[in-house]
Amino acid sequence: METNKQNQGIGFFEKYLTVWVLLCMAAGILIGKFLPVIPTFLGRFEYAQVSIPIAILIWLMIFPMMLKVDFKSIKNVGKNPKGLFVTWVTNWLVKPFTMSAIAGLFFFVVFKSLIPADLAKDYLAGAILLGAAPCTAMVFVWSHLTKGDPAYTVVQVATNDLIILVAFTPIVAFLLGIGGVSIPWDTLLLSVVLFVVIPLAAGIITRAQLIRRKGEDYFNNTFLPKWNNITVVGLLLTLVIIFSFQGNVILENPLHIVLIAVPLIIQTFLIFFIAYLASRILKLPHNIAAPAGMIGASNFFELAVAVAIALFGAQSPVALSTIVGVLTEVPVMLILVKLANNTRNWFPRAD
Repeated sequence: METNKQNQGIGFFEKYLTVWVLLCMAAGILIGKFLPVIPTFLGRFEYAQVSIPIAILIWLMIFPMMLKVDFKSIKNVGKNPKGLFVTWVTNWLVKPFTMSAIAGLFFFVVFKSLIPADLAKDYLAGAILLGAAPCTAMVFVWSHLTKGDPAYTVVQVATNDLIILVAFTPIVAFLLGIGGVSIPWDTLLLSVVLFVVIPLAAGIITRAQLIRRKGEDYFNNTFLPKWNNITVVGLLLTLVIIFSFQGNVILENPLHIVLIAVPLIIQTFLIFFIAYLASRILKLPHNIAAPAGMIGASNFFELAVAVAIALFGAQSPVALSTIVGVLTEVPVMLILVKLANNTRNWFPRAD
């Protein structure tokens, strides 16, 4: 009975999630404009281009999903590797190149009269950095909202992190046409530790200890439901902070932010459907297909922003382009979450 009440509350809260998201985005912009002391203070707590307050909130978003990971089930992922192949092919053989093509088409052709050529080149560079960095942290949130398989999602993300180590630099160097592209290793490794290793270890240990002491019934029906709203609350607070950091940028560059957002949004939908429909063709269950689509559609924006700043400077148009990727990601991904949930019947039932 208690679980049913919890689920009803969650359903109502998530039903109007788009409204809360828009309110939090507006609140963040207003804070950045009229209370700049707040983002200035929070901005002091940063290491290797990773905001510590945002990292804490993302950790809170991820931890509830990690609680659902049964370590034994991770070993079974190898029995159905098709979802991993979909993720790898979409993220590394398709996504960076479609991003470059779509962004180039819009910046140099469609918006030619609105964006000077030198700015178009810089905006394209930022889009390429986003396209070459598949999601590491937020995908756990999207997977949670689509009832994705926690263990499978962990493996999808972990293998992507390993591929980033060897593929990110050559892909970016090739698409940007420049040599000597360097990865900020401290940003990459810190993100992996913060957003994968620590919450996964904490979730597995907490799960094992509680089940051992109080049993699976208590863990599944009493303890887990208490964390359901934490993910959404963490998401909303993260939005307030992100938009407070970029409040002035948004207000000072409204037209160009919209122009940059157009190809990024189109790319997000395209990559999602490539992975999602490929999963359907392969007859994968929805709890594997949805996270596979989400990983490719969303971006490792911490890495993209850090590389943009390291290569081109914090005030560069390249950095602005990557920041627009941060700003558009959550609203667009929420639309894809809703779409994935409404098409659950396209896929076979999970065993």
